[in-house]
Amino acid sequence: MLDHYLTVIEAARRLRIHPETVKRLCRQGDIPATKIHNTWLIDRNKLEIFAGTYQPRRGAKRRLL
Repeated sequence: MLDHYLTVIEAARRLRIHPETVKRLCRQGDIPATKIHNTWLIDRNKLEIFAGTYQPRRGAKRRLL
């Protein structure tokens, strides 16, 4: 059932950004996600759509995981 969802850590690795940045993007609604208790669940397909259009802020360092 949860096979189609990623955690913040998995999404951060996919986007090559810091996990806290993923959490911020989820809170802002930039990444469509559902929060259950203290865990963000991110739909894999929606993250792929987001990844195709995401441009990190100018000057932001991309984290290599």
